[in-house]
This record gives sequence, C-alpha cells and structure tokens, in this order.
Amino acid sequence: MLTLDIAGTLGKTITPSKGIPEQEITGLKTRMKKYVERWLAERQSGEHAWSMDPYDKRILQQVKDIAQFARTEKIRTVVWIGIGGSGLGPKVIQEVLEGPRTMEFVLMDTLDPAVLQMELALIDWKQTLLVVASKSGGTLEPMSLFFLCYEAMKKARGEKAANYTIALTDPHTGTLRRIALEEGIEILPIPTAVGGRFSIFTPIGLLPIALLGGDTAAFLRGAKEMDTLCQQTNVDDNPALQLAMVQFLLESKRRYPIRVIMPYAQRLESLGRWNQQLIAESLGKNELSNPIPVAAIGTQDQHSLLQQWMEGPRSCWHLFIREQEKPRVTVPQDVEESFHYLAGKTFGQLLDACYEGTSRALTEAKRPHATITLERLDEEHLGQLFFLLLTEVVFLGKLYRIDPYGQPGVETGKKITKGLLMQSMAEA
Repeated sequence: MLTLDIAGTLGKTITPSKGIPEQEITGLKTRMKKYVERWLAERQSGEHAWSMDPYDKRILQQVKDIAQFARTEKIRTVVWIGIGGSGLGPKVIQEVLEGPRTMEFVLMDTLDPAVLQMELALIDWKQTLLVVASKSGGTLEPMSLFFLCYEAMKKARGEKAANYTIALTDPHTGTLRRIALEEGIEILPIPTAVGGRFSIFTPIGLLPIALLGGDTAAFLRGAKEMDTLCQQTNVDDNPALQLAMVQFLLESKRRYPIRVIMPYAQRLESLGRWNQQLIAESLGKNELSNPIPVAAIGTQDQHSLLQQWMEGPRSCWHLFIREQEKPRVTVPQDVEESFHYLAGKTFGQLLDACYEGTSRALTEAKRPHATITLERLDEEHLGQLFFLLLTEVVFLGKLYRIDPYGQPGVETGKKITKGLLMQSMAEA
C-alpha cells in the first residue's frame, strides 16, 4: 500500500510561520469528517460516478477480448488518439508498462504537422490497431486526428479498416458514436456521468493496460483498496483527506499557491501532467483562491528549478512521488578516483539520494513538502495512486466550495476556436 508523509509541511518541522501549525489541523478535522460522510452519501445517491467505476465488471471482458484480438492478429503498434484525460491517463500507463516485449504504444495528441508527418511515415498500418478516445465525440484535436489516421487505415486495410479500429466515447450521443455506428467500428463506452479527467477506471485506462499486457484486475484492486482508506472519517487514516487538508492550508493560510507535483521516477513523468490537468480543470474556477498545479520531474528539475525553489519567493510547495523497489542497474566498480563514492552503487540508490537531498534541502530552507511513496510501480499501486488523487480533488472541492466537475473556461476556448475555423472556411 502506498504511504503519504506530510511531516515536511508541518509547523513543528519547518516552524509554524512557514508550515502548518497543529491547531490549524485540529481545527479542520471536524469539517473533514463531515466531508467524508457527505461524499459517501452523495455516492449513494448516484453522484461522483467515477468512484464506482472500479466496481463495474461489465467492461472488463470486452477490454480483454480486444487485447486478445490484437495478439491473435499480431498487432505490433497501437495508435491511441486522445487529448486531456483521454490522452494523459493512457500516457501514464504507457510509461509504466511499455517495454521491449510489448506492443508499441503511439499516443497522438498533437496538431503539429511536422510531428504528424513523421508519425504517419513510421507507422505500418497493416500491423496497427487504431484507438480514438473522445468522451464528447466532438473535440477538435482527436476528431481531426481520427479522420487523418482512419484514412490511412482504410488505405492499408480497405473494407476491413473498421475491424482494426476502436472508438471510446459516450454510449448514447455524439459525433464519434454516430460515425462508429455507420462504419461498423466497435465502441467501448465512457459512462455519460464520468468526465474525461475522471475516466481512468473506464476503458480509457483499462484498455491500454490490457493491450500492453498488464493486469487490469490488479489495477482495479488497487483502486478499491484506496477507496477503503478514503472512506475513513479519521484524518490520520485517510490519505486523501490528509493531502487535501495540507493543500488547502498551505494555499489559503500560508500563501503557497503553487503545487509542484514532482515524481522521482521517470515512468511517472506524465502522472505529474495528469494531476496538473486534474487540479487545474477541477479547481481553477476562482480568481481569488485555488491551487495552481505545476508538473516537474526528478532529478532533471533539481538542475533547472531548485535554485528558485530554495531562495526565490515562498510561493511553492512540493508533492514528491517515489517508488521503493526499482530495477537493479549498478555503477561499475572501476570509476575515476574522484567519484569513488559512486562505485558499485545502484542507480536506485543514486535516485533516492537525490530525492533525499532535495527534500532535506527544502526542510533546511523551511519550504514545505510532502511525499507519496509506492512500494513498487505496478498496476496495483498505480490504481491506488490514481484513486487517491481523484478523491483528494473531491475533498478540495468541498473545502474551496468549488464544483470539481465541468470546465466552462475550456468550453469557451473550444467555441472560439471552432468559430475561427468556420469563419476561415467561409472566407476561403
């Protein structure tokens, strides 16, 4: 089970004027208990639909059947089209599970024509499974990319193109659903009540795991294990409550608006960006007070940003994410004399030392930080981590009195973009 250590955020560690005093934590505990009770009651009435996705067994067989079809057909490449939660979630799973013995996983989430030109030149469509993910079925980026890639698939597969194409979309409405039905493309449903950034326990997360040979059952089991903890009304037993409480108090009471999400695991680089979207779209709805998420990665950003974090304005706090068990790769014994202290060390030890050095340096500078530690980076712990961060956002919504669902600001931008393109078409 993953663990959360918030000691580096507390006043007794970094002084009460820079960290969270004990009395502020005590003052919030009664409210936090009520928020858990309210969340559970709301779930009973059908709200927070995403939180019940790990218990939905209906889709699992369909996902496994598609993965078996891909193996039987000797599919070598999965081209996954998605943006936002439909792209970032699968990207996390790709980084954790893709390897030399798995299918190649190509995520297409850009409109950059140079990148698209290169990707199209490299893909062998006769050995490819095309997956397009769009909850609404009307978002510009995934739909334009789908038209591009499906045309390439039809050139390679002819009348059988639909057999090698999967659509993940709303089961009841939307342009993508209509096109899929017309073309005979298999549809995997993203539940109507589950938004894209909350969809990781739907086929958005389950299908990449299955295609990459991962354990979908373990992923869902991890989510359920974390759900059990997140239902605890005692703050000390509930990591989502603890993390939400720390985030709220550091931002609202100590003026640390910037949350730096910093995994010390390269395979979790996109997890930082996924959580960045989750926080920004869910809570970025108040001009005066809400967290500002920023994704970083260790060790690289020690060398680009640590100076700012150590001696710049006191506006950041850090959420580190690390794994305990790592593959064993060792520095040779024969190294230059001045680096004798590295000889025979594993690179896991080096990575741990860098994390420890950064966290201790921040403590000495009286800068707050918390750490999530995974025993190992596998499907079960990944399920725990996703569920923890999703639940944290729900509790933060209650603390800030912000509805974490919907993203009206994003929708405004989409409408303006569509209008510009339609205007240019009329002028042409």
